[in-house]
Amino acid sequence: MKRYLVATASSTVVLLSGGLHAQESTAVLGTVVITAPKEGGLPASSILTSVDVMGGDIVEDKNVMNSWELMGQMPGIQLTEFRLGAESGKPSFRAFNGEGYINGIKLLIDGVPSNVNSGNLRYMDLIFPNEIDYVEVVRGTNDPRYGLHNIGGSINMATKQGGNYSDARLSYGSFNTSELQAGLGKEVDGFSQNYSFVSQQSDGHRSHSDSEKYSFSGKWFYRGDGGRLKTGLIARLYKHDAQEAGYLTATQLRADRSQSPSKNSNDDDHREMSQISGHLDYELASNLMLTAKIYANSIEDDRHVTYTSNSASTLPRQRRFWDEKHQGMLSTLTWQHSNLLTLDGGVNYEQQDNKYRRYRYAYADPTNFSTPASTSNNEDYTVENLGAYIQAIIRPAKNWKVIPAYRVDKFDGNTTYNSTGVTYALRDYGWISQPKLSLVYSVSPFTSVYANWGRTFQILTGGTTAYQTSATNYRPSINTGQEVGMKFKVGTGSDARIALWQQDATDEVANLPSADATQNLGETRRRGVDLQFSSQVTKTVKIWASHSIQEAKIVGGYAVSGSSLVGKEVFSTPRYISNAGMEFKGSEKVRFGLSARAQGTYYIDDLNAQGKFGEYLLFDGSVRYKYSNSVSVDFQVKNILDEKYEYVWYDNFFWPAGSYQPMYSPGPGRAAYLALNMKF
Repeated sequence: MKRYLVATASSTVVLLSGGLHAQESTAVLGTVVITAPKEGGLPASSILTSVDVMGGDIVEDKNVMNSWELMGQMPGIQLTEFRLGAESGKPSFRAFNGEGYINGIKLLIDGVPSNVNSGNLRYMDLIFPNEIDYVEVVRGTNDPRYGLHNIGGSINMATKQGGNYSDARLSYGSFNTSELQAGLGKEVDGFSQNYSFVSQQSDGHRSHSDSEKYSFSGKWFYRGDGGRLKTGLIARLYKHDAQEAGYLTATQLRADRSQSPSKNSNDDDHREMSQISGHLDYELASNLMLTAKIYANSIEDDRHVTYTSNSASTLPRQRRFWDEKHQGMLSTLTWQHSNLLTLDGGVNYEQQDNKYRRYRYAYADPTNFSTPASTSNNEDYTVENLGAYIQAIIRPAKNWKVIPAYRVDKFDGNTTYNSTGVTYALRDYGWISQPKLSLVYSVSPFTSVYANWGRTFQILTGGTTAYQTSATNYRPSINTGQEVGMKFKVGTGSDARIALWQQDATDEVANLPSADATQNLGETRRRGVDLQFSSQVTKTVKIWASHSIQEAKIVGGYAVSGSSLVGKEVFSTPRYISNAGMEFKGSEKVRFGLSARAQGTYYIDDLNAQGKFGEYLLFDGSVRYKYSNSVSVDFQVKNILDEKYEYVWYDNFFWPAGSYQPMYSPGPGRAAYLALNMKF
């Protein structure tokens, strides 16, 4: 069994284990030589859905304040850009928005589950560009390997393992932003060590938005028993202190996009995260592979935030304190019986201990966080998840492959309200069944047609509504998805993929545990078309582009304020997402890059009555000069045209009735960065 994936530069070809056809459904951006162990039993590229892999070379020269920004280069990825301190934003796809209400994406770091309790992707900030080996995005409902939060798909950030190198990147640019990324790798006699250190400071693109963050990781792996055994340990630490500039009204936005209202002068966020994991890959026999992981994730987040200037209420002024500790394990066993049949199965267990405190403060300008006026939340809650899956890869004929799969998940837990001492059990969802089926027909070595069908689920895991404190019966929301696609070559060095997909959900809930805000959406339907193309036009020019058309609508269910939601679009979901890029090598020493990303408008409220916002088109450019094999210089300009864009949400929480209004968080304007890269 081949244990590693290898892909060539700017192609969309991945060589899959077991001699599978390279054109089945996976697309690759950049150069990918995967040195990290495969995550789970079979590689994601065998799942037969829209799988995209982005190589580390695509992101290594990018200047970003937050790692989620790197995902904007991948097809069909929506970026929700809060840009408020440590709560900065996140990626999403398949018409799941990044608001925080509907967290539909599973995050993994080196195969380790890395969502917080609500499903948010805060642990993504642990990873910086210098450490990335590749990023793998799996879209759709037919991946059986993961259960909790794997509603619309998953993102796996795989980092460098092994090798001998030492490098550093020093950068400085707009908003007084400075950053040091340093990495070291040593490998001798089967034992490898990898270290990464990052320090980043910035004044931010708005007033009162200073940010200071530090990150460290260490990886220690041993390979023995003739290459059959690989075992190791990964440890990560992260600290971030940041001011929050606050949201702006439309009037404030027009007056000064870079301002921070006086009410927000004491707003800030202090976040610490850690992750430690143990990894084992063992070839029990020539056709039998065991993989196992154990992990412990920890996050403490202390946020002071002021939403509006409503002097009639303490609601807008809050201190939110999270303390979450998650421990778990995953194990898979893969048996390749023959070229006609491969069996793969796994089990996972996760246990969460979570604390949430939310305090409210009386009106002041700026908000005075010294003495709380009241306590909204004082809760300790646990979640336990046991899951298992099995799948088979069956090749009934030379050009056919069929993958039936089945997964089950069960949850338990309780919450204690410390103000009363009362404990409630997590809602009893029972065993959640998730059948799946995928197939592919290879028309030729250059063209394949694939289809899949599968079920995933959404449950409430945090906040009052997740526990049995009311008569409301929140059942699991079962998502049933289907996709058909074609992957083909359109010429020498050119590849394309088109996919049509639909995902129907029962009893979907928009849930924001941090604010105890829960809205029954009812039955929803998401659907779309994904188009992708890449080409090595000449030896010196390569291009790539993608365009995703999507729609998320409520097709049955509930009403808000007496008005039906049926036929309304799910808020904060743009109708299209596009990106494109070009790279030109002027010589062996000079490389030019130009990229663009665009997003359509979206409604900001449940009833679609407040208009559409959020459309933008942004261009970035870069130049790299390679002075020698060990020294290079990068110059990057972001938002070249100085486009004015912003994240917009509808504030119907904190204003008096009749005063609800859109609130804005403006994105950064044109920015420039200079970086020095050194390899020793």
